Amino acid sequence: MTGAAGSRTQEKDAGSGALRRTVPPARRFLARRKGVLARLALWSVAEAGQAFVVGHGVARAVDQGFLAGDTRRGLGWLAVAAVAVLLGAPVMRGVFAELAGLTEPLRDGLVRRAVDRSLAGALARPGGTDRAAVSRLTNQVEIARDSFAGLVLTLRSFVFTAAGALLGLLSLHPDLLVVVLPPLLAGLALFLATLRPMAAAQRRALAADEALGDHATRARAALRDLTACGTGPETARRGAELVADAAASARVLARWAAVRTAALGVAGHLPVLMLLVTVPWLRGRGVTAGALLGAFTYLAQSLLPAVHTLMTALGAAGSRLLVVVDRITGPAPAAPAPPAGGPPAAGAVPPADRGTSAAPVADRGSPSAAEEVPRSVRTARSGPPTARRPGAAVEFRAVTLSYGVRAEPVLDSLDLCVAPGEHIAVVGPSGIGKSTLTRLVAGMLAPSSGEVWVAGRPVAGRTAAELGALRTLVPQEAYVFAGTVGENLTYLRPDACRADIDATVRDLALRPLVERLGGLDAPLRPDELSQGERQLVALARAHLSAAPLLLLDEATCHLDPASEARAEEALARRPGTLLVVAHRLSSAVRADRVLVLDGVRTVCGTHQEVLARSSLYRDLTGHWNGGRHREP
Repeated sequence: MTGAAGSRTQEKDAGSGALRRTVPPARRFLARRKGVLARLALWSVAEAGQAFVVGHGVARAVDQGFLAGDTRRGLGWLAVAAVAVLLGAPVMRGVFAELAGLTEPLRDGLVRRAVDRSLAGALARPGGTDRAAVSRLTNQVEIARDSFAGLVLTLRSFVFTAAGALLGLLSLHPDLLVVVLPPLLAGLALFLATLRPMAAAQRRALAADEALGDHATRARAALRDLTACGTGPETARRGAELVADAAASARVLARWAAVRTAALGVAGHLPVLMLLVTVPWLRGRGVTAGALLGAFTYLAQSLLPAVHTLMTALGAAGSRLLVVVDRITGPAPAAPAPPAGGPPAAGAVPPADRGTSAAPVADRGSPSAAEEVPRSVRTARSGPPTARRPGAAVEFRAVTLSYGVRAEPVLDSLDLCVAPGEHIAVVGPSGIGKSTLTRLVAGMLAPSSGEVWVAGRPVAGRTAAELGALRTLVPQEAYVFAGTVGENLTYLRPDACRADIDATVRDLALRPLVERLGGLDAPLRPDELSQGERQLVALARAHLSAAPLLLLDEATCHLDPASEARAEEALARRPGTLLVVAHRLSSAVRADRVLVLDGVRTVCGTHQEVLARSSLYRDLTGHWNGGRHREP
């Protein structure tokens, strides 16, 4: 009960704060458009006159025409009422023409404000992403524009139409107001009492919708990691919580909608009932039959439709307009602080654009190979650089890479040494920099600062032919071309002998696939292969190549665990160095060392050493072992 009360209090406070922030700029916006408002008021006065003439004409047609035996006069008054109805079309045309002078400047101003806010956030948080920016620029701006247009039309119509109808009732007989006004005012008061909590509930519903959309975006970007690391159930539970929160917000809105419906019944239908019940009393007070019929005309044709439109539009469009304008023009929500000194919560989906850096790594086999260094220490490091290791197969020396001048580095001051013949696995959330690391080694990207060395020489300045002789990169999207099976396997080593080809086919268990395709000399059609079979062909091509360094960038993601293990073990037995961006944690267990990139603290060492030093790796391993996948 206390939590529910606190939630309601927070919602009311949020609605009050939104109202306080929105009213001053709204006043300034309207003050700058007095001419448009004046012309809109003139058209509205014409609409009020139309409402007055319709009811008055009906009353006079009955009293002075038909009941008095003067049919021509009665028809004449009905003709006046009909002309007043027909004049409503040009009046509404003039209203809509002036309305554009309010709605279009509002939309333009909100778009500018949304863009300025996103740019300011990007400058204040380099490398950060504003996933709600697109929603603000498209959906929320259009909601504000349409809601504002509906609100202006509704308020204008209610004020002037109600004024015309009430003046008409007063002109027919003052006692009619005594009957009609009390239920009308009671319904309006009940409706107005719901506006603030309705706005707070609408704000919470929008926030829940944004949170659910953000979670879905993050989860979709990290599907492979969630599946491989066994953290899918945790993410699913978080998604279920967000769905439940969105459903709870919808239920709150539905409850307030029920109250609004009750207010509509009191203000919209009770006056008619009261008028019917009090007919004998009104007749005794001197109200004529024509006045009664005119009163019903005012209620049915003018007053009650205006009340219904007011409550429907103000209750829905008004609260939406208040919330959306406040979300666009109000203060940006504070970013949630990360957990102090710990990894992301279990099951949380990592952001897709987080930067990272790696700690200096000791030589292979050193008892202190696992070293954990906070980002603040790495970026503030000073002093003379350490000596370059002359026998390294791959070396990163203070490598930093950013995809923009103000973007947060994807790799930040990375020092890494991979020994010849070593098998190293790189793990971490999606978007953390694993593929960037392999592309730097392959020479497909140039670092923003620092140096990348391969086989004792810097990658920068080498030709494509030189790099091709040193390394082979196998990406996730396996490339298979139209040619023979043998030509696909020997693409990187055309002079390979038949014995070497047969050894590759045997080591990667490709014999069933080769035989199904018709042998090494049979033509291969790429569309006949599944994604997993394409990856097997690409892995066999890398196994057969003469390059001393193999880079696998999730090159086994379409293989089953047994095929993946067989392929990685075959590539590890091959002479040379193997660097694998791991798709499953079993790849990390098979490697000599594991490099964990998590964006906060980076750890490198053997599987057991990294388990002891990296909380993120322990979480991932725990989820993996605790689920249906178990490491041998």
